[in-house]
Amino acid sequence: MRALRHFLETHAAAYHDRNRRPEFRTATSRLSPYLHFGQIGPRSVASAVRRWDLPEDAREAWLEQFVIRRELAVNFVARNAEYDRYIGFPEWARKTLEVHAGDPRPHRYTLEEFEAADTHDDLWNAAMREMTHTGFMHGYLRMYWAKKILHWTAGAEEALETAIHLNDRYFLDGRDPNGYTNIAWALGGRHDRPWPEREVFGKIRYMSHASTSRKFDAASYVQQIEELCGRNRP
Repeated sequence: MRALRHFLETHAAAYHDRNRRPEFRTATSRLSPYLHFGQIGPRSVASAVRRWDLPEDAREAWLEQFVIRRELAVNFVARNAEYDRYIGFPEWARKTLEVHAGDPRPHRYTLEEFEAADTHDDLWNAAMREMTHTGFMHGYLRMYWAKKILHWTAGAEEALETAIHLNDRYFLDGRDPNGYTNIAWALGGRHDRPWPEREVFGKIRYMSHASTSRKFDAASYVQQIEELCGRNRP
C-alpha cells in the first residue's frame, strides 16, 4: 500500500506521457511483484487510481494497461494450456516463423551471453542489466528485449525457452501471466496481427535498435543503468 501511495503521489500524474519512456525509470507503479504474490489486490489498486485526483489522460492510460491488458494476459494463461510453448502461438505466427526458420541471423548468442548482458547492443545490455540487478525492466523495453532474443537465436522455440528462463529467474514478477503474454506477443504475435514480411521475423512485428531508441532518450537510460550497475559488471 505504501508503494501504491508513492506511485500516486509522485508519478501517476505523468503516466500518460512517461509510460513508454524508460529514461523515467520510476514512472511506472512497480506494483507487479505485490500483485503477483497476492500482497495487494487488483480491485484495490484500480479503485485507488479511480479515486485519486489525476489528469484524465493519465488515469485512462494507466487503467487501460492495468485492467484491459492485465486481464487479457490472465485470460490467455487461464484459457490456453500451451501459453508457455511454441504451439501456443497463433497459427499464422507459427507458419511465418517456420518459413523464415532458416534465415541467417545477424548475431547469435548463448543463454550465458544473454544472461551476462554480453551482446553488441548497448540498449539491450542495459535493459538486461536493469533486470538482473533490480528485478525490474520498463514495460516498453520488455518488448524490445524479447524480440531481440528471437533475432539472435537459432529459432523461435529456442528464443521462447531463453526468454522464459530469464523472465522467470530474474524478474520479481516472474512466472506471472503478464510475463508469459508479453513474451508470446513479442515472439509469436499473440494479441497482435501480421505485419509486412521480413527476414527472421516473417510477419511478426519487428523492433529495431534505431526505431526503439527514437521513442525515448535511450542514451540517458543506458547511462543511468551504467551508473546504477557499474560499467564493467555483468
